[in-house]
Amino acid sequence: MSRGVHQRAGLVGIALALVLSIYSGRLIYLQVGKHEEFKRAVADTTARKKIVPAERGIITDARGEVLADNVPIYAVVADGTLLTDRPRTAEILSRHLGRPLEQVAERIESRKPYIVLQRKVGAVTVAAIKEELAAEKLRGLMFEREPKRNYPNEDMLGHVVGFLDHEGRGVQGVEMMMEPYLRGEDGFVYTERDRTGREIVAYRGIERPARDGMTVQLTVDMGLQAIVERELADAYQRLNPNMITAVFVRPRTGEILAMATQPAFNPNDHGGIPEEAKKNRAIIEMFEPGSTFKIVVIAAALNENAVTPQSEFFCENGRFAYAGKTLKDVHGYGTLNVHDIMVKSSNIGCAKIAMHIGADTFHEYIRRFGFGERTNLGLPGEIPGLVRPRHRWTGLSITRVPMGHEIAVTPLQVTMAMSVIANGGNMMLPQIVRSVHDGNGREVVGFRPQVVRRVISEQAAAQVGASLQDVVGERGTAPLAAIPGYRVAGKTGTAQRVDPKGGYTPGKYVVSFAGYFPANDPEVAGIVLVDDARTPGARNYGGTVAAPIFSRIGEAMARHLDLLPETTEPDGTTIALVPFGKEFN
Repeated sequence: MSRGVHQRAGLVGIALALVLSIYSGRLIYLQVGKHEEFKRAVADTTARKKIVPAERGIITDARGEVLADNVPIYAVVADGTLLTDRPRTAEILSRHLGRPLEQVAERIESRKPYIVLQRKVGAVTVAAIKEELAAEKLRGLMFEREPKRNYPNEDMLGHVVGFLDHEGRGVQGVEMMMEPYLRGEDGFVYTERDRTGREIVAYRGIERPARDGMTVQLTVDMGLQAIVERELADAYQRLNPNMITAVFVRPRTGEILAMATQPAFNPNDHGGIPEEAKKNRAIIEMFEPGSTFKIVVIAAALNENAVTPQSEFFCENGRFAYAGKTLKDVHGYGTLNVHDIMVKSSNIGCAKIAMHIGADTFHEYIRRFGFGERTNLGLPGEIPGLVRPRHRWTGLSITRVPMGHEIAVTPLQVTMAMSVIANGGNMMLPQIVRSVHDGNGREVVGFRPQVVRRVISEQAAAQVGASLQDVVGERGTAPLAAIPGYRVAGKTGTAQRVDPKGGYTPGKYVVSFAGYFPANDPEVAGIVLVDDARTPGARNYGGTVAAPIFSRIGEAMARHLDLLPETTEPDGTTIALVPFGKEFN
């Protein structure tokens, strides 16, 4: 051969090798580099992506009692391409699902690969269907788990726990508040089955496991909650009010121990319940506080050293003309000291104390006590109440606001204000969630007690507290709030119900009692609020309607918490006795 032929042959060989190398590289790239992409593309066209729903986290009380969990229910699904013996399958399904045979038979005649036959089928029914299918070797049915939210305590704590919407999202209460922790993260898996119904394993690698929701533990003690719910239900039955609500906290930590409203509702079956009935009145009910608000003006004056408990004010014998209006007391008093102005609940006395410290200072303390702003408890729907700016006060306001008029508050706000007195002058952040734990029991988030601010000095708090103890004594307005064996401090409130059209509704009252116990070492603070109790008008006061309910709740709570009873000797000394449950019955 000539040299030219060899050269041409070499060039052809090099060209072929180059072409083959390019094709080989391309083949390697497609088979290795693009493997996962093509695998997913094939899966998208030949396999079904199945969502693996995450299990929603549970909610428990402070002692671990389950308040919200998940009941396993299933969707019965047919694969029309795999069904065998359709008539027999239809007969089995009709019998167990309680549906007409013709209807089931028509549904499974379809050749579609995914036919939802019925949702919300219980585990017992599913087990019975599976047993019959297996015995007769019938194929083509699948059972997809669809957990249903369950509230084992039914209407107890329903307003606080909340419920889910049809898509499984929290829409009220703790369910909504803690949604990011409870909901988890859905997973997915690609599946394909052969003609016998067996899963093809090729796509098992294309999956992501579900991450279940976390456990949310509340500060609420269901033992205490049961006490409050029982007493409120009894009072609602006897008094037939528009509504009644109560909230109790641990004053030194701000932890919510119990929170309830009547009428109640069952979150397991909330579909036909009016929206108004689902509202948590402890945080959304806006009312004029009446005389419970007197703790603010007296605490302000004592903290400013503008008065002492012995400072005296002339109470005008029950009628005080000011700014063209007459302010009245229920009983006419002459000269009272600051201590007795609280004990006797003198409107005129409190008005004069407010005038003595000045409107600006008084308004500042209203804000210090947390009124006019949300408590930041975190539950959805909480309102800030209504405190008018100082520049919008009228000349009459300085005499009306001290007795709890021209201002709107929530039951929780009053409870936290009373807790300031019980806690030596410090305002705590109210908390209803104690901690969040993952599936391994590891604490992910912990909520520790937080001091919001110091509102008044320890000395001023002690002076107000001493007056509040006498309010519950024989000389005060709330002897019916007394708890046998314990010293109680507190204040009554009686206010006419505000008419939405303006002014007040004649003969309609919102009454309350807010207090704490044991007074010398407070463990529990709270409020009972009753809207328009059906009692004779002369008896519809905070001291006659709300105070006895507080007393019954407090007595039962003291037993539940094993609080040391105490008694006061004639010389004024306090002697602690043995705890209930030991030598006491």
